[in-house]
Amino acid sequence: MDILYKGLAFDNQISVTVIEATEMVNEAIKIHSLSPLAAAALGRTLIAGTFMASTLKGEDDRLSITLSGDGVGGHIVVAGDSFLNMRGYIDEPHCELPLNAKGKLDVAGCVGKGRITVLKSMGLKEPYTGSAQIVSGEIAEDFASYYTFSEQQPTGMALGVKIGTDLTCVGAGGVIFQTLPGATDEAIDKAESLLLTLGDISSVMQNEGAENFVKRAFSDYSYQTFKHKYSCVCSKEYIDSMLLTLGKRELYQTLQKEGKIEVHCHFCNKKYTYDEEAVNNLIINAISKKE
Repeated sequence: MDILYKGLAFDNQISVTVIEATEMVNEAIKIHSLSPLAAAALGRTLIAGTFMASTLKGEDDRLSITLSGDGVGGHIVVAGDSFLNMRGYIDEPHCELPLNAKGKLDVAGCVGKGRITVLKSMGLKEPYTGSAQIVSGEIAEDFASYYTFSEQQPTGMALGVKIGTDLTCVGAGGVIFQTLPGATDEAIDKAESLLLTLGDISSVMQNEGAENFVKRAFSDYSYQTFKHKYSCVCSKEYIDSMLLTLGKRELYQTLQKEGKIEVHCHFCNKKYTYDEEAVNNLIINAISKKE
């Protein structure tokens, strides 16, 4: 079961989030038929996005994250809400590269250089938008930099996705530290020292899981737990309402030109197809609801 631990440690001076995400990454692999490289890049972004979604307060709050890099994977998009329903996709789900100098998947080459853009809808007149440069393409460093420079929140992250020989994810997760106002140098040093030991956090999740890691690593950790999952929000009703916003004229013009209307959801790969009869029924039902 994927789970997120959120609380305070190091004498209540450091906010600590521990995320286990193996099931979520495997669901993404299944939906998108991801290569190991694409799974590592999208998986890390999903974990970072899950952390970011866990900071949303309102029931209707939601966010979207775009990594606009020039690497072989193309753009990576992740979306989620305050209930930690997460989803995402990568432009090139079958991308591949040789292993990097450390003998690991070349996530930096997959992502490339570019920008992170975060859009948060939190019930305000205008959504919050934040942006920062992609500093390494390794994703953990990029999101830590985003928080430091775009949200002025010192942050340390370890993110990892481990792919097995059967091309499934055998371990995925992350640990995120954020300092609270007034945190002492001693508390910060302890957090930084622990973070340095988490270069292979995916193996930690594979071998002991988040619960055992939390018990081992934090003796003073007061926390809450939250479930999270890969979940797309698209539905026939949602697609119907979206098509109706196009207007009757454009719908029939598309039908005349294409012979059908097809809508593809990038997050879950479902396709919704409308022939002339389906469009007729869609418009008739919309009119009858107004009467």
